[in-house]
Amino acid sequence: MTTRELDAAGITDPALREAYTHCRRLNARHGKTYFLATRLLPVERRPAVHALYGFARWADDIVDDLGSDAPPERRRALLAELDHRLTEGLRNGTSPEPVVRALAHTAAVHDIDHRHFTDFMASMTSDLEVTDYPTYEHLRAYMHGSAAVIGLQMLPILGTVVPRGEAAPHAAALGEAFQLTNFIRDVGEDLDRGRVYLPADLLAAHGADRSLLLWSRTTGRRDRRITAALRSATDLTRSVYRTAVPGIPMLDPVARPCIRTALILYGGILRAVEEDGYAAVHRRAVVPRRRRAAVALDGLVRLTAARLTAPRAGRPNDPPAPGHPPTGTRRPAPRQRA
Repeated sequence: MTTRELDAAGITDPALREAYTHCRRLNARHGKTYFLATRLLPVERRPAVHALYGFARWADDIVDDLGSDAPPERRRALLAELDHRLTEGLRNGTSPEPVVRALAHTAAVHDIDHRHFTDFMASMTSDLEVTDYPTYEHLRAYMHGSAAVIGLQMLPILGTVVPRGEAAPHAAALGEAFQLTNFIRDVGEDLDRGRVYLPADLLAAHGADRSLLLWSRTTGRRDRRITAALRSATDLTRSVYRTAVPGIPMLDPVARPCIRTALILYGGILRAVEEDGYAAVHRRAVVPRRRRAAVALDGLVRLTAARLTAPRAGRPNDPPAPGHPPTGTRRPAPRQRA
């Protein structure tokens, strides 16, 4: 993490700076789309977003990327240990675990509801036991903790020009849309992990099921029923994006280019899946680097315009300007402990 970002965020404690830097590395290495969009945020808000990503990535790695030979009991024990450290960290405002230390500080500074982290850990734990979902409603219950709460965690950092509760449903929908996009792109890799996130009723509506997906993954052969199901899942995901879009004007003007760019970039993943003939069971679709760069450049232009024209009222911790509703307040930064 650049010194500029940490200094702008008022993070001075050496151990805390290193914790945030660790989270930034995780974001840059594993969340390229997310990281690119984050670069469009005001510099002082980036560390908090990296902290949220770093913690989520740490938990996700325990569930999925600990090593193919790691037994479920080992994963469950490590996740329970992380959950314990999370609880203690949120209570004490610090932790010996770097990702929890940064997260606890971010949660305190931005007054993020601790229930969002509890719900997230519940969904991560369910991944150790639940391998498919009979209906979309069952999947949405899982996504509340795994994706919707990420959008809700972000709101206090981004700032809003309306009461936060008004923007919350749209933020939650955007989190769900991003995750649905990942489910479509990663359907083959998820099969290798023993999971199917496409709802069984959606698959069945097109004559597909888990066994057909496995057959296709194993043999490398295509099937029109799978193509139809993935097309339907893509249409469903776009409908969730449409629910999320009205929330963007509710954000602080200087935060809008970041979220608009993230939305376009993730939407580009769906487009890449389409252009690849819905072959996600066999390979991961990739958005061309040139296309991503063009989107990022447009976001930078929008950000520059927003900084030149936006009143300071949209920024967290600033008093509202006349005619603008409060954005919500943050607690004073806690004492930074190692």
